[in-house]
Amino acid sequence: MNNRNSKIILEDHQDDFSYKKSKSNLDLSFNRISFIFFIFFIIFIIYSIHLIHLGSRKSKNEVNENINNPMNNLYRVDILDRNGKFLSKTVSSVDIGISTQKVIDKKKLIINLKYIFPNKDYKKIESNLINKKFFYLEKMISDENYEKIMKLGDKSIQPEEKLTRIYPEKNLFSHIIGQIDNDNNGISGLEKSLDNELKNLQEPIKLTVDKDIQFLIRNELLKYNQIFKTKGSAAILMDVNNGEILSLVSLPDFDPNKRETISDINLINRATKGVYEFGSVFKTFTLAAALDEKIIEPETEYNDLPKSLTCAGFPIREYDDKIPSDLTAEQILIRSGNIGSVRIGQQIGEEKFRLFLSKIGILEKINFDIEEVGKPIKFNWGKCPLATASFGHGITTTLLQLAKAYAIIVNGGHQISPTIIKKSQKEKKEKILDQEVSEKILPILRKIVNTKEGTASLANVNGYEIGGKTGTAQKSTTGGYSKKKINSFISVFPTSSPKFVLAVMLDEPKTNQDYVYHYRDGSNIKYKGTPFNTAGWTTVETTGQIVEKIGPILATKYSEIN
Repeated sequence: MNNRNSKIILEDHQDDFSYKKSKSNLDLSFNRISFIFFIFFIIFIIYSIHLIHLGSRKSKNEVNENINNPMNNLYRVDILDRNGKFLSKTVSSVDIGISTQKVIDKKKLIINLKYIFPNKDYKKIESNLINKKFFYLEKMISDENYEKIMKLGDKSIQPEEKLTRIYPEKNLFSHIIGQIDNDNNGISGLEKSLDNELKNLQEPIKLTVDKDIQFLIRNELLKYNQIFKTKGSAAILMDVNNGEILSLVSLPDFDPNKRETISDINLINRATKGVYEFGSVFKTFTLAAALDEKIIEPETEYNDLPKSLTCAGFPIREYDDKIPSDLTAEQILIRSGNIGSVRIGQQIGEEKFRLFLSKIGILEKINFDIEEVGKPIKFNWGKCPLATASFGHGITTTLLQLAKAYAIIVNGGHQISPTIIKKSQKEKKEKILDQEVSEKILPILRKIVNTKEGTASLANVNGYEIGGKTGTAQKSTTGGYSKKKINSFISVFPTSSPKFVLAVMLDEPKTNQDYVYHYRDGSNIKYKGTPFNTAGWTTVETTGQIVEKIGPILATKYSEIN
């Protein structure tokens, strides 16, 4: 009996011991599983938060829907060149800001930022961390750097997603496209003049300009700004038959992506806004007006022309004493005679010459696609003003208006409206000058370029039949004129069947004693140094180089332009 009890107790004891041992093992296993589960749970939470954050960024389709929704207050349609290349575009972007009050470890943050953005100014960043509550570290951050900076997991780093306006060509079209402010309002250029259309249209706005031609012309202007040490320059390339502008460049220019306030007066749009005296380019208007009134013919002779005249006590002289005293009307324009131009102007008369200049768009403010347009200074007509206006002295206009006027004179006398916006319908042509004016003027403009007597032989680029007229004018100052100059050359080509007018001006050019000229008369003669600060030695050379670069493109892409 005792033995049996003893056995039972032993079994109970063994059962109890065995039970306790199993409980210990179970606790240990459970703790391990819990720990592993906890680690995976933390990893899951971290990546879930990251994925949720990334998922909060809109997909490309959602962004496109947002961009193309006129209800979005940042919505603006794209602007394209004539070949469909983007000049201005609204895109989704992310700006990275730093809330300095949430920074825990400044040294660690800066080390991490240097790894992602090695080229930033970290003295400025350190100063911002101390002195500002919030500042932007990177605007329009790339996708790659966005991923890197968000993986830091720093609460002080704050991304802001928004729509923004970008200008892929930077400075190239700045004076045409203009820019917007931070509230999405246009403040210059087409962004301002077409502000309402850009915010409400569904389709992109296509322009008449050609990106490739604009690039080449701007490059040449930049080059010759350096060579002739100019204050600035401008060029307009326009179709003479429909007024479409293929290129409009004004230097210096600016990058609209920077959203900087433009306060420097030297950044004026010299092609459309600048109002200048252009000098002898007006002599073409004098001869054209006389031909249109049928007062003279190109062969009309002017004999015994004096070397100087006096009007109201002021002398009018020839710019070159070697100009003969006996000239035909044609020769007066070819040799750029001042006295002969005065004689032709006197034959036309004050009223008829004023009406002619008004008819071709010289005297009044031009209606154009952007608001940055200059208004010619009011000209007080009279006997002496008629004389000076005949050779381009004392009378002002803009480069855009010169391009328009020359286009009308050479296109058969048809009115045109210069434009940089592509139109879906062709405008009806209104004839305002006699057809014979073009037929008689064009051979004369050609001789200015391809004869020794002309003033623009450096623009005689083989194969393009360039014609044109030079203008060298002193800049006016309070009470008189300075030695600073505006040198211009208005060219048309080909003169046998005009398609383009190229108006080029250099603002305050200077001579260059090291520049080497290559004569275009087939002689292969080279000439070192600029002998005179005139359009014939500065702007004409620039124009010749421009036509050499753009000519092949015009000959292939625009051979049938009309």
